[in-house]
Amino acid sequence: MTDAELARRIREHAYLEGDFLLRSGTRSRYYLDKYRFETRPDLLAALGERLAGWIREAAPEAVRIAGPELGAIALAAAASLSSGLPFLIVRKEAKRYGTTRQIEGAFAAGEEVCLVEDVVTSGGAAAEAVDVLRAAGLECRAAVCVVDREEGGEDALARRGVRLHALFRARDVVNV
Repeated sequence: MTDAELARRIREHAYLEGDFLLRSGTRSRYYLDKYRFETRPDLLAALGERLAGWIREAAPEAVRIAGPELGAIALAAAASLSSGLPFLIVRKEAKRYGTTRQIEGAFAAGEEVCLVEDVVTSGGAAAEAVDVLRAAGLECRAAVCVVDREEGGEDALARRGVRLHALFRARDVVNV
């Protein structure tokens, strides 16, 4: 599947028009429903391959992939299967039972991880995940997302020393 075809299929399955409140607090006339592309095996497999390729090329020191709950877990798993790198799940908050961890999966302090995200708008969720990873002693200098809405996320991550790569910009998907 070519990049153009993948962008077209993401739009076909995930693009919604209306009045939407985004996680960033802003309103938008369109919404990219990540669950509509992450739950399709054909699209998830293609995205996993592309995410893994980018991680190998631009974050070669990464020994793990990290995906924030809930939206990026399927993507992190798909990228893990394609790359052979194990993945971590970054919880929004530590669970209150069992291990009481905020990061699920085995890791050692000092390891380099690459953050995987679904749709980035202001970068708030990604930045929070980076903070959690770093608080646990992990290094995170690179992130990759499926779609960057180009509304400040790249800059928010850059201020934390994290380079964001987007498989697609919003205009690549919306204007297909």
